[in-house]
Amino acid sequence: MAPSFDWWSNDTHKGTPVVVKMENPNWSMLEIEPTSEDDMIPGEHHHHRRAGDKGRGKNAKQLTWVLLLKAHKAAGCLTSLASATFNFVGAIQRRVASGRTDSDEIGGRGGGVIENQTVRKRFYFCIKVFLWLSIVLLGFEIAAYFKGWHLGSPQLQLEYLMINSSYGVKGLFDSIYSGWVYVRVEYLAPPLQFLANFCIVLFLIQSLDRLILCLGCFWIKIKKIKPIPKQRISIKDVESGDNKAEGYFPMVLIQIPMCNEKEVYQQSIGAVCNIDWPKEKMLIQVLDDSDDTATQILIKEEVHKWQQQGANIVYRHRVLRDGYKAGNLKSAMNCSYVKNYEFVTIFDADFQPTPDFLKLTVPHFQDNDEIGLVQARWSFVNKDENLLTRLQNINLAFHFEVEQQVNGHFLNFFGFNGTAGVWRIKALEDVGGWMERTTVEDMDIAVRAHLHGWKFIFLNDVECQCEIPESYEAYRKQQHRWHSGPMQLFRLCFPDIIKAKIGFWKKSNLIFLFFLLRKLILPFYSFTLFCIILPMTMFIPEAELPSWVVCYIPATMSFLNILPAPKSFPFIVPYLLFENTMSVTKFNAMISGLFQLASAHEWVVTKKSGRSSEGDLLALLEKEAPKQHQQRGNSVPNLDALGKEETRKQEQKEAKKKKHNRIYTKELALAFLLLTAAARSLLSAQGIHFYFLLFQGIAFLLVGLDLIGEQVE
Repeated sequence: MAPSFDWWSNDTHKGTPVVVKMENPNWSMLEIEPTSEDDMIPGEHHHHRRAGDKGRGKNAKQLTWVLLLKAHKAAGCLTSLASATFNFVGAIQRRVASGRTDSDEIGGRGGGVIENQTVRKRFYFCIKVFLWLSIVLLGFEIAAYFKGWHLGSPQLQLEYLMINSSYGVKGLFDSIYSGWVYVRVEYLAPPLQFLANFCIVLFLIQSLDRLILCLGCFWIKIKKIKPIPKQRISIKDVESGDNKAEGYFPMVLIQIPMCNEKEVYQQSIGAVCNIDWPKEKMLIQVLDDSDDTATQILIKEEVHKWQQQGANIVYRHRVLRDGYKAGNLKSAMNCSYVKNYEFVTIFDADFQPTPDFLKLTVPHFQDNDEIGLVQARWSFVNKDENLLTRLQNINLAFHFEVEQQVNGHFLNFFGFNGTAGVWRIKALEDVGGWMERTTVEDMDIAVRAHLHGWKFIFLNDVECQCEIPESYEAYRKQQHRWHSGPMQLFRLCFPDIIKAKIGFWKKSNLIFLFFLLRKLILPFYSFTLFCIILPMTMFIPEAELPSWVVCYIPATMSFLNILPAPKSFPFIVPYLLFENTMSVTKFNAMISGLFQLASAHEWVVTKKSGRSSEGDLLALLEKEAPKQHQQRGNSVPNLDALGKEETRKQEQKEAKKKKHNRIYTKELALAFLLLTAAARSLLSAQGIHFYFLLFQGIAFLLVGLDLIGEQVE
C-alpha cells in the first residue's frame, strides 16, 4: 500500500498501515499500524492536536520506511547497472581475445575475399583519419572553452575576431584558435554547408517517395484491393485419376537451387513434395551445387526417399559449377523435358511453401497472357529469435507490404525476390533466360522482363515461410550482395532502358526511382549525412544541420516503416539507429558495385541455422499424414527418420556453441568518431544533436563488437 501524504485530510483513523516490500528475498515485509495513543505525540490528545501536528506524528515512521525503500531500490538499480557493465566489459574482452576481425573474412565458393583489400584499407584509413582528427580537435576545443571562447553564430565569431584584432590577441593559444575560427568561417563551413544542404535535399526526396508509397498502401488497404484470379481452383481430390477434375492445372516445374545447405535441405524438399498438385503435372528439380561430398550424399538420400514415396522429384548436380545461382538455374532450364512445362516455380533451400501454394498463385495466369510473374510474400520462422531478426522483420515487412504491393498494383512491376515466385517459362525465354552477369540475377531478369512488356502480380496474402540471418556476419554479407548487385546491374542495363520500347514514365521509374533513388541515393545520403557530415558540424559549428533533419523526419520515417509490423513498435528507436549503422555496409557495397570492384562479383551463400524449422515441418507432416495416406497409399513420410535428424541437428548446434564472434573495425572506428562528436556537442549545448550522436555511437559500438544478433557463449 502506498504511503499517504494527505496531512490536511479529516481522516479519524488511528493509524495508516504501511506495507514495505523489499526486492531482496532475504528482507521481510513489515506492516506498521499505530493503534494506540502511545504512538502519538506525548502530552496531547489526538482530538485536540492541530492538523499539521497530527500529520507529522502520523507519517513520521511512514516517511522513514519510504526513504529506506527508495534507498533500497536505488541500490538495486546500481547493482543491476554494475552487473550489466561487467557483462558488457566481459563480452568486449572475449571479442578482443578472440582476435578475429572483419579483415579475416573469406567467402564465396572459390574462397575469394569478400571485399577488395585495397578498397577496404582505404575506406578504413579515411575513417581512422577522421577519428584521430576529431580527437585532436576535441582536446583543442575543450582548452578553448576554458579560455573563454564561447562563440555561437558565425557572425558573432567574426565580430569577436575583429574586436580581438583591433586590441591585439593575447597569448599564443588565442592567436592559434582565432586563426582556426577564421579558417572555419571563411573556408571550411561554406563547402560543408553546401554538401549538407545537398544531402538534405536528397533526404527530403527519398522521404517524400517513402511517404507516397505509404499513402498508396493505405489506399489499397482502404479500398481492399487485391489481385483476384479469373477462376479459382476447386479443392477437390485431383489425384483420384479423373483428368476432368475441376480447376486449372497446367504443367509446373519446381526448382530448389541449393549450395552446401545441409541445415535446411530436408525441410524445403519435404515442404515442396507435400504441395497439393497433380503429381503427373508437377516435376521437382533439386539443383544441388554443393562442393561438399557429405552434403551431396545427404541430399541424394533425401531425394531418393521421396521418390520411393511417390513424389515426382529428380536430383541434379553440375560438373562445372560456374555462374553461381544464375548458372545453376540456367543449366536446369536447358534440360530437354522443360519444353513440356508451362510454368516454373523457384524456392530457395530454406523456403517452406504451404500445400496450397500453387493453387493460390498459378490461377492468376489463366486467360491473362501478359502476366509473366506471380510473386508471393515471405514470412519468417525466426523473426523473434533476437534483436537482429526483429529489426530485419521491420525492413522486410515494409518491403513486401508497401514497396512491392504498391508497385505491383500501380505499375505491374517490382524486383523479383529470387524465390517464392512463379514464372511463365515463355517470359523467361523471351528475355534471354538467366544471365550470370551480376550477383542479383533475380532483379536482372525482372528488369529485362519489364522492358519486354511483361506484367507482374504481387500477392500480399500468400505467404511462404523462410529464415532470415540470425548473426550480424551473415546479414552483413547478404546486404553487401543485395546493394552491390543493383549498381552493377544499373551500369549494364542502362543502355537497354534507354532503347526499350516502353513509355517515358516506365523508363523514368526504372532509372530515377527504382535504381537511383532507392538503390544509390539512399545509402549515399544515409552514410554521408549522419555518419560524416553530422559529426563534422560539431567541430565546424558554422555549418549546421537543423533539428528536424536529425530527429523529427527520421523518427517520422521510422514510424511509417514500422507500420506494416505493428508488434515491432517497441523497437522503433533501435530500428532507426540500426538502419544508420548498416549504412556503412550499404555505402561500401554501393561503391563496389558502381565501380565494378572485385567484391561486387563475389557470391556468398547466406548462412542458415535451420532453427525452428524441423518442428514446423513435423507438425505439418503429422497434419497431412492421414490425408496423404488416403491419397497416395505408401507416401506417408518417415517421421521417425525426421525425428532422429532433428536430434542430430540439435547435437550439432550444441557442438558449435564455442565459436567466437568477430570485431568489425569500420563500425568501431565510427562509434568512437560519433562519441567524440557527441562530447564536442556538449560545449555548444546542442541537445538533440548530442543525444543522437550519443545513441548512434553506442549503436555503432554494439554492432562493431558483434553484440547484436546471434549471441555466442
